[in-house]
Amino acid sequence: MKITRLDLPRCKVGEGPVWDVAEQALYYIDILARQVFRWDPANGAHQSWDVPDMIGSMAVREAGGAIVALPDGIHALDTATGAVTPLALFDPVDPAIQLADGKVDRAGRFLFGTSHRQAKEPLGGLFSLGEDHAITRLDRDYVLGNGPCFSPDNRTLYHADSMRQAILAYDYDIGTGAASNRRLFFDTTPYGPIPDGATIDENGDMWVAICEGGVVLQLSPKGEVKQVIEMPTKLPASCMFFGPDLDRLFVPSIDPSFLGREPADGDGWCYVIDGLGVRGLPEPRYNG
Repeated sequence: MKITRLDLPRCKVGEGPVWDVAEQALYYIDILARQVFRWDPANGAHQSWDVPDMIGSMAVREAGGAIVALPDGIHALDTATGAVTPLALFDPVDPAIQLADGKVDRAGRFLFGTSHRQAKEPLGGLFSLGEDHAITRLDRDYVLGNGPCFSPDNRTLYHADSMRQAILAYDYDIGTGAASNRRLFFDTTPYGPIPDGATIDENGDMWVAICEGGVVLQLSPKGEVKQVIEMPTKLPASCMFFGPDLDRLFVPSIDPSFLGREPADGDGWCYVIDGLGVRGLPEPRYNG
């Protein structure tokens, strides 16, 4: 196994990576810089788009361009022109809430969490955006929603409440998009305080970044720790398999300057982990 710092811009809060198989390109975001990035590993090309407010997550859109989660709801990003236009907004908008991490299920819905802006009160929830642009609440009582991802058979949805050090699991109905039977999947307390972005490999194992813990964990479908990978930063923020064979793990990280802390040399950079011997699953596009 080898961990390499990538020659990509240093992020304030690097998050939300998505590997698009059709384009063979990796998208990711900088939450506080209000930017979406696209990186082509084959030729090194790197693009960026500005969005008008803090961004929680994004997804590639089947109709073209992307969707972005901004504080008032979901917007469309035209990657040809850079235009950002409303697609599905919360009404009314709650100023205490921000949109957080998101992921597309294999039916083409976009699932995303919301969070309390000060990460103190359980005012957030878990939501789904259908192809008709309607937003449905799936659950509530989250302080900081993070890391939604799905088992290979589509029957289990995972979603973390980072402030509670809890990765949760739900029974998931891919046909209807309903989530039920909320339960604790894994308590991250022994490894660090913030379970952040996550992805699932073809064997059903979860790979999750533990922010402030400095590690990426590999967890079995039963919640057993199979591997603990020490990162060159204490603040890894997410992970996503990428590359032609989906066998490389992309890990963005956070620069803690916005918290008034001096960043370490490794903070804020993007990393790749090679030689894991596993493959990820293709990420779907949003169908709406």
